[in-house]
Amino acid sequence: MDLVFRAIFGFLFVFLLTRIVGRRELSSLEPFDLILLVMIGDLVQQGITQNDFSVTGLVLVGGTVALMTILVAWTDFRFPFVRPAIAGRPIIVVQDGEPIEANLRQNRLTAEEVAAELRQEQGLSLLDQVKWGILESNGRISFIPK
Repeated sequence: MDLVFRAIFGFLFVFLLTRIVGRRELSSLEPFDLILLVMIGDLVQQGITQNDFSVTGLVLVGGTVALMTILVAWTDFRFPFVRPAIAGRPIIVVQDGEPIEANLRQNRLTAEEVAAELRQEQGLSLLDQVKWGILESNGRISFIPK
C-alpha cells in the first residue's frame, strides 16, 4: 500500500512541477527542458519504488499512475470549473500586431519566439500581419491573421 501512496504523491508532484515550469510543446523542448524531464522521471521513480524491483511493485505503481491520469482527465472533462487549474487557459500574447509584454513575460516567452512560431506555422513574416496570437493550453500558439 505504501507504493500506491508514493505513486499518488509522485504523480501529483510531477503534475505540479509541469504546471510551474510552464507550457512547452514536446516538439519544441530546449535541451535543458529535456534534461529536466528525464531527471525528474528518474528521481521520482527512485522516490516511489525505493528498492522494490518486484513485478507486484511495478503493477501497483504503473496501475496507480494510469488511474491517476484517467482521474485527472475525467475531472477535467466532468468539472469545467477546475479545467483552468488542470489544463490552463489560453492567453493572448499578440494583439493587433503588437506583443503583449506582460503575458509574454508571465509565460517566459520572447517576441522572437512568437515571431519564429508565426513564420513556421502560418508562413507569415511579421507580427503586424496578425490580429491575435493566442498561447493555447497545449503550448502551441494560434494566430489569427488580420
